[in-house]
Order: sequence, then structure tokens, then C-alpha cells
Amino acid sequence: MIIILGAMDSEIEEFLSRLSSPQRHQWNGFAQHRGQLEGQDVLVSKSGVGKVMSALVTQHLIDRWHPQAVIFTGLAGSLRPHIDIGDTLLAADLVQHDLESAGLQLPRGQVPYSDYRFMPADPVLLELAAGFVPATGKVHRGRICTGDQFITCREMDSHAYLTEELEGDGVEMEGASVALVCSVNRVPFLVARTISDRADGSAADNFEAFLPRASRNSLDLVRFLLPRIARAELRGAQGSAE
Repeated sequence: MIIILGAMDSEIEEFLSRLSSPQRHQWNGFAQHRGQLEGQDVLVSKSGVGKVMSALVTQHLIDRWHPQAVIFTGLAGSLRPHIDIGDTLLAADLVQHDLESAGLQLPRGQVPYSDYRFMPADPVLLELAAGFVPATGKVHRGRICTGDQFITCREMDSHAYLTEELEGDGVEMEGASVALVCSVNRVPFLVARTISDRADGSAADNFEAFLPRASRNSLDLVRFLLPRIARAELRGAQGSAE
């Protein structure tokens, strides 16, 4: 089974509309939808918004369903001029940008007393996804920065660390927490985001209008991946302390 996650209902609606033989399961207010997509056994669920909710739901789903892999899709803000609105950003790795333990002499994003900082996606999933050709926009590989903030001020000095220290390419609110849970459990994962804004304050105008387009792009990517995953051998990757 492949688990497909999105933070909000609107980010998984396209998947649910294409799910065959659906079965609905309920857990603490979260509906989980099991069925077939591209002939593969999948479970589609929202994770909730933010690091805590997404980690909570991901761990529950791993414990209950023992998936072959987890794919997280949705929206992100671009941190680079060459990554444009409508493009697809595949996370080569992810880091928690709001995790800061300078008092322990640790670099930003390092989980104290662990080896987890930059958490790499499964290399097979990443390579497979790199072959995806979206209906519009380009596909990029890069680093996604995750934090419990809706970033609208990337050009301010206070957030220069996103690109200067962490060398981030995109920013969002769930990916690194999902990556951490999957890494600890040694479950292969991929985080793929459609760029909805430039993390510069324009998201309020773009966000809701862009959701249907992003959801279709996510569906196209996952439909591209599923038959290829069925023929591949996935290797779960553990986080790096680099």
C-alpha cells in the first residue's frame, strides 16, 4: 500500500474523485480513504496543517497500515527566482527551519541529541518522480524548509537564513515532520509540492484560487508514479546530521 497525504481536504479531493472501490475509515476526526488508483492499493488522507498534526497522523497511518511508501503532496512557497508559480518542487531533502538550538551549539534544524537534520527522500522515489512531465511548469529538485509559520517575508533580514544558512528552495508547513516520522520508521517517502506563491506576501491572493490547479498537478504526478513504484525496489533513508 502507498499512503498519499495532503494537509487539507482541498489538497486530496482530486485523489478521492479518482479512487476506485473506496472504503472509508475514521480516526479521531480524520477520514482515511482506502481504494485503488492506477491499479495500486492506496490510502488517501489529509494530515492536518502544521508540523505536529502532520507528524501525529503520519505515525498513526504507519502504525495501522504499514505502507510501502508515503507520498506527501500540496503547495509550497518558492525561495528561488528560477522556481516559478506553477512549477513542481521535489524535495531532495527537508529540514525544520524553525528548530533552533544555538544554546546547545547545534546548527539550525538539527534535532538535539539525534542525527536528524537534513532528511533525504527515498532516492528511488525521487528519481522516478524526476521523470514526471507536468501539464504546465517545470520540475525541480531541491531542499524544502518546514516550519509552523506561513512565510510571507522571505526577503526580510529575519528570514535570510532560509536561503543563506539552510540553502532552501521552497518553504511550507508539514514536509519535514512527515520526513522525520518516515525516517525514524524507515519508511520510504517523497514530498512533492506545487509552487503557489513566492513567500512574499502574495499568497493570500493566490492560495485559494490556485488549489484546484495544484491538486490536479499532484494527482498527475502520483498517477505517473504508482505503476513505476510497483516495478521498483524502494530503500528507506535515514536522516543526516550534515
